[in-house]
Amino acid sequence: MSGFVRVRRFADGWRFSTGTLTVFPVRVERVDREVAGRAMVLAPAVGLVLGLVAGLPLPLVSLLHGPPLLGAALAAGSLAVLTRGLHLDGLADLADGLGSGRPATQALDVMKKSDIGPFGVMALVFTLLIQVVAAADAGYAAFVTACATGRLALVWACRAGVPAARPGGLGAMVAGTVRPLAPWLVTVATLLGAGWAGVLPAGPPAGPGPGWAGAVVLPAGLLAGLGAALLLLRHAGRRLGGITGDVLGALVETATATALVVCALLG
Repeated sequence: MSGFVRVRRFADGWRFSTGTLTVFPVRVERVDREVAGRAMVLAPAVGLVLGLVAGLPLPLVSLLHGPPLLGAALAAGSLAVLTRGLHLDGLADLADGLGSGRPATQALDVMKKSDIGPFGVMALVFTLLIQVVAAADAGYAAFVTACATGRLALVWACRAGVPAARPGGLGAMVAGTVRPLAPWLVTVATLLGAGWAGVLPAGPPAGPGPGWAGAVVLPAGLLAGLGAALLLLRHAGRRLGGITGDVLGALVETATATALVVCALLG
């Protein structure tokens, strides 16, 4: 395969991933399952960019001697804006679907409705509250790590062998598109990046660091977030028969929140 072809395929995957997961203006020129698989593999890198940008209020508010909760709230709000709130919407829809206690087909119908029920409201309120409070204590580096962790969950959710719950939608487009070895390789790479970020010299707004403690805290948060997402993926797969776009969004928010909580507790 020529170098030009490799670059073109990488660019197609990056554009698909960025266009799907962010509000950043990109031109998606090719949409198919091959490109979708590469896009999901690149999702943690997109999460890294999102975290670096959306998390800026954390150190900025700290430099201005403002309350940490304000910086964390602005960071969480910025992240919601930069992702069009799609992951939060998916979290609410999945909560309503699973909370309905109905069979898979009916639960999927509940998830497709445009309104948000009581389970969805509770899931949104508690998840955002947890993310903001944890981010205020964990800091910028942990926030960036958590954003990458949330998108790492997508790599595992879209691996070969995980089916779609219904034939249409984003879930059907990306389900089973990631090759079996890719989630392991991407996870190792993301863990190494988190460990490296943990030992960088940084002030208090950056969270658990500098020093080797940060090299343990950030990867621990990543693994905890990924583990929580995989548990939710297993439960949703059993209840619904596979993944949907809403399931993917819920996995992102669950992994992000869990990673932030662990980083806050250990940091």
